[in-house]
Amino acid sequence: MARNPTALPTATAVGAQAVAHSSAAVVPASASAALDELLQGNRRYATGRSRRRRAAAPRPLAAVLGCVDSPAAPELVFDQDLGDLLSMRTAGQVLDEAVLGSLQYGVQELRVPLVVVLGHDGCGAVAATLARLRTGAPVPGHLELLADQIAPAALRTRSLPGDWAEHTMRAQTVWARDAIRADCGFAGASVMAARFDSGSGLVSLLS
Repeated sequence: MARNPTALPTATAVGAQAVAHSSAAVVPASASAALDELLQGNRRYATGRSRRRRAAAPRPLAAVLGCVDSPAAPELVFDQDLGDLLSMRTAGQVLDEAVLGSLQYGVQELRVPLVVVLGHDGCGAVAATLARLRTGAPVPGHLELLADQIAPAALRTRSLPGDWAEHTMRAQTVWARDAIRADCGFAGASVMAARFDSGSGLVSLLS
């Protein structure tokens, strides 16, 4: 897998204003309440009363690798219906074999022509990694994998002026893009890095 690039990426605005964020859902009081809400939503989906349309055939127009704590799902950010995107999310756009295999399935089997690695402002995985680097405190359990993969981007951008977290997020997003581009399993697909701004709703390409 490719190493994090040294150069700090820059952003170029693309597209128009994304759809407004939906209002925050009420947090269930228990796991049972959360499961009940999911099953009610599934019944709406199964009976054709879904709040969003679903694609007629599994032919996504793009694959999007986003972050688990992004404030909006890729389908909302790009105003696409369910099934229009092959969407997956990991903390800090961290890559592993399962993620790469899933993306490759989209490119090779579903003939997806575009892969977008989508970072965002205020990334919690980046913040946790920076806290580890500042304090030296250990990261518990599986979170160590996330910090270990994000740390090279953080160390590479530490001396840059401005927002260290923002620099790290951009460098990490570009590193994931470059790692995917360098993999022969994605030959024939365009792979792009982008940043979602939660304030404006806009997506910018990262170079």
